[in-house]
Amino acid sequence: STKLAARGALHYIVGIINAGFRLVQERVLVISGSELFNRGELRRTPRRHLGKAIDSFLDLREGDLVVHLSHGIGRYRGLQIITKTTLGEEQKEEHLEIEFHGGTKIFVPATKIGLVQKYIGGAKSRPQLAKIGGKLWLKQKQAAAAAVTDMASEMLELQATRQSRPGIAFASDSEWQLGFDASFPYQETPDQLTAIASIKEDMRRARPMDRLLCGDVGFGKTEVAMRAAFKAVDSGYQVAVLVPTTILCEQHYQTFRERMAEFPFDIGKLSRFCTPQEMRETVEGVKSGRIDIVVGTHRVASKDVEFSNLGLVVIDEEQRFGVEVKERLKTLRATVDVLTMSATPIPRTLHMSLVGVRDISNLETAPEDRMSVDTKVTRWNAELIRHAVLRELSRGGQIYFVHNRVSDIELIKFKLEQIVPEATIRIGHGQMPEDQLENVMVDFVNHKFDLLVATTIVESGLDIPNANTIFINEAERYGLADLHQLRGRVGRYKHKAYCYLMIDPYKHITPNAAKRLRAIEEFSEMGAGFAISMRDLEIRGAGNLLGTQQSGHIAAVGYELYCQLLENAVRDAKKMPARLTLDVDVDLPGEAYLPQSYIDDMRLKIDLYRRLARIEHEQQIAEFRAEMLDRFGALPEPVERLLALAELKIDAAVWQVAGIRIEDIYLVFDYTQRRRIEQLAKLNKGTLRVVDDESAYFTLPSRTMSPNALILLAKSVLRPG
Repeated sequence: STKLAARGALHYIVGIINAGFRLVQERVLVISGSELFNRGELRRTPRRHLGKAIDSFLDLREGDLVVHLSHGIGRYRGLQIITKTTLGEEQKEEHLEIEFHGGTKIFVPATKIGLVQKYIGGAKSRPQLAKIGGKLWLKQKQAAAAAVTDMASEMLELQATRQSRPGIAFASDSEWQLGFDASFPYQETPDQLTAIASIKEDMRRARPMDRLLCGDVGFGKTEVAMRAAFKAVDSGYQVAVLVPTTILCEQHYQTFRERMAEFPFDIGKLSRFCTPQEMRETVEGVKSGRIDIVVGTHRVASKDVEFSNLGLVVIDEEQRFGVEVKERLKTLRATVDVLTMSATPIPRTLHMSLVGVRDISNLETAPEDRMSVDTKVTRWNAELIRHAVLRELSRGGQIYFVHNRVSDIELIKFKLEQIVPEATIRIGHGQMPEDQLENVMVDFVNHKFDLLVATTIVESGLDIPNANTIFINEAERYGLADLHQLRGRVGRYKHKAYCYLMIDPYKHITPNAAKRLRAIEEFSEMGAGFAISMRDLEIRGAGNLLGTQQSGHIAAVGYELYCQLLENAVRDAKKMPARLTLDVDVDLPGEAYLPQSYIDDMRLKIDLYRRLARIEHEQQIAEFRAEMLDRFGALPEPVERLLALAELKIDAAVWQVAGIRIEDIYLVFDYTQRRRIEQLAKLNKGTLRVVDDESAYFTLPSRTMSPNALILLAKSVLRPG
């Protein structure tokens, strides 16, 4: 190769080929990088994220309780198109119908959907509908605002303490780090790259990192954590990886070893699977500094485990650890960097991240081949079990059967053997001797049997691509996060996966259990972890969110408004400017709504109205228009006008204009700040006249202007020159 390079016959070309080839006559030999270095890249094509954003409006159905920011708690009664006449032109707009105490109804324009939130509060009792014109709602809002002001101070004090303490400033990326990152066999998703960049930036700062990494099951959290762990070890520090189960400990241990095999890092593990001798050696290795990374269960947080130079703690599914372990981790947080990973963050964790007290990174892009898991709730049905197991066996797959009681797990195995004698079945649970359980799991991974009857030890992190059907027996006993985690064990490869939530045919289930099962069945799309976290809060109530002292306020005003009040209090305490609000009331003629013929799904329409109401930049409108065109086709006239009005509201908000309307032969701009409107009038060279402390008038060139022409005229006034 040196001789070829010397005479200019060796060329490096950037491209993608699976294997090399030879052109004999042209005397050309092409060798691919994967052949040369014995390492290939598994490419994924990014696709649209199917999950829900962290702050998306929860599904709203007719009959649901909602919070109107001005009037209080009401009941949503559906969408109505209301027509009125302005300047001889019909003005059609879609409205949300909200019913209050005594049957009083208020119609909220869809363009002002930000005034309405779905009510999520206490689960103990249903709140009373508010009386229109009553003073109780104002008092409840004021009480909640006063409570969150104190709480914001406490949270910021906690954050300030953490930020004021000296942390570890890890080194910038070395050649080793760049090589390790490049050896990832898949194309990173944009979310992964953003999360990795944020975490590395946090680690380079001389303050302790406390970041939450949210991503649904199988979205690539482990790879992000491994990049962080590599940086810590590469900078001369130790890493502790805390996991909730022994099975997950084993899997993470193997994953870390395989990924870092080319580097001289010593990786140890601490769990029940270790012999006393292995346990002693690992503890000694951690203390002496010989072991760089230790993966373990709560054993890692034991008092006898002393680190020589701990720099980073990675916690997988923090909500599954006990209070004692969390308290010990809390003391670590003040001094070392902490990265917490979760698919279904508990509402408190999610909430602290939302209000900016804890840093958060989201992985929202699903792997290319992953499909949503087909989820069904059913009573125990031998015929259905047989059909589902045989379907999986016929495509060479394997099956999980989760039964979380060791006392009669043998009976379940016997029943399944009678139903499907064709399948080979074995049992796995936490009370088995460690070596026996390990053998069962290894045999299942190696497809030495078809069906694993197990307790919830398989819940977290287990990655067996060949297992794509799961039965969860007595599903009514499980929490929402548990059900979501268990379902995440299947569908981890390109095959269609199935999850059966089976309930006892002779048992009456509680209303809350029924809600949980309905939620897990409903939220079966990829990336549903956030929606499930919020629905969990809705079902269980807010008592355990931030302590019982706050639950009364959340029950009174609803979770979303409570979060808004808290965020405002945090911004106020930090002396940050208030968020730019686009509460502009535009009352101009013309049809501006999403027609039924264009989008017929009511809940989808509400979500789109909600997103449009939150847009703050013109670029976002262009992106929204492109998405609508891609998803639903050419935009009808009412939709184009709806987007034009959204643009107009952004322009109006810049000048502190609160409303735009027609009055006789004038276009009227109602304003909130005189100095700003006078600046605008000056730029319009006298054509816009400020007549009083509320309004400025612009004379219409014609009484018969079309709706589109009126919008363009209003824009020209707000964009002078």
